[in-house]
Amino acid sequence: MKSSRLLPPHSRLRTRGGFTLVELLLVLVILGILAALVLPKFTGRTEQARITAAMTQISTFGTALDAFEVDTGSYPRGQDGLAQLLVAPPDVTGWRGPYLKSDIPLDPWQHAYVYEFPGRVNANGYDIVSMGPDGQPGTADDVVNARITTK
Repeated sequence: MKSSRLLPPHSRLRTRGGFTLVELLLVLVILGILAALVLPKFTGRTEQARITAAMTQISTFGTALDAFEVDTGSYPRGQDGLAQLLVAPPDVTGWRGPYLKSDIPLDPWQHAYVYEFPGRVNANGYDIVSMGPDGQPGTADDVVNARITTK
């Protein structure tokens, strides 16, 4: 019987204990390349989903405001116009609300919607504005009811 001590060192079986540093780095590089290709596609979809959510909410406000106008003869006036969809204003007759099922939500970027009657964009109606991702009024990323077109 031969003992492993008697075998020359180069003929002993080597057992592999784990990955080499080069193999680990190669896997990390591949994962990094995949992440660089995939992540931008997901982030663009998230922002588009927020814009769509803001447009949907503005359309819901529009339906409620139209019902308010049918009942009272005019759209709500003042900066608290959206609040008048939930609580009857003291100087308005014919109010049959509430016109919304829940409180007025913040936009998808956690900013308050801005209501104006008469509107600056819609001179014969009202404006409802979400200030968009930057939270600044009057910038290109604003979501305004005048820019929402129904098909």
